Amino acid sequence: FYAPWCHWCQRLAPVWEKSTATLQQKFPGDNRLIMAKVDCTSPGGDALCLKHRVDAFPTILVFRKDDTGESQHESYHGERSVPAITAWAEHFLAQAKRHIAKTNVVDSDMDGVPDSHNGVGCMVSGLVHVQRAPGMLKIQAASDSHEFHWETMDVSHVINHLSFGPFLSEKAWAVLPPHIAAAVGAMDDRSFTSDQHVPTTHEHYIKVVRHEVSPPSSWKSKAVVSYGYVGHSNNIQKAGEVPTVRVNYDILPVVVQVTEKRQALYHFVTQLCAIVGGVFTVAGIVAAIMDKGVNLMTKKAELGKLG
Repeated sequence: FYAPWCHWCQRLAPVWEKSTATLQQKFPGDNRLIMAKVDCTSPGGDALCLKHRVDAFPTILVFRKDDTGESQHESYHGERSVPAITAWAEHFLAQAKRHIAKTNVVDSDMDGVPDSHNGVGCMVSGLVHVQRAPGMLKIQAASDSHEFHWETMDVSHVINHLSFGPFLSEKAWAVLPPHIAAAVGAMDDRSFTSDQHVPTTHEHYIKVVRHEVSPPSSWKSKAVVSYGYVGHSNNIQKAGEVPTVRVNYDILPVVVQVTEKRQALYHFVTQLCAIVGGVFTVAGIVAAIMDKGVNLMTKKAELGKLG
């Protein structure tokens, strides 16, 4: 899949043609392997590229005869040279001839890095050291060997985990109150989806607060420092806007200190006595009101004033 204006597609074109000719000479009359190309700017090719979510040029996909409509096609990420492409293509012929097992992950040069695999998207993980000042994490597609079609770029994503501060041990998690523990990864396991075929930028705004939780002295444990946050998200759909994921964070200059202390026994006894005394007081008031009411009704009855 290519676009005529793409510089990398122009460089790949003669390599692709020579690879096709090499395979035809090596396997004459074998129609089990067809090398094709699609112009994503042509009247018929644009719909096909849109259907298969092609947003980077050039893109090399594998279409198998037994693929279903929902199949994910393998994409080639290997070297763009005649020997590399022909060796990779021959691997599929070997699968068709059942000389090797069928697989969607091909490593033709056996260097430990797959030349092609199925699935879309990528996993972004790591640890970033930042200053205690407002900042932004920006995630955007970039490549030294592709041109992108931004109008079809989809940056839908799932935040598996996002936290600030040091990693917490199991003992530290046990010390944190539930509401503070939930704030440490407030955006975990949340998904954000872009509208189909509409360039969408996802903007996340995060306010971070430091918590210092001191457990009871009987636990003989140090205070636990954690960073909780609240997050708000917004989608931006603007013509000419490059689809991006932006995480704007602001570490607030405040500290929330939480101290847990056990009440002494005399506090419990005092509260219990207050409750019991209150019950007796209310009961006495109710009894006095009822006694007065009964006496009043009795007097009226004696005087014959009851209806």
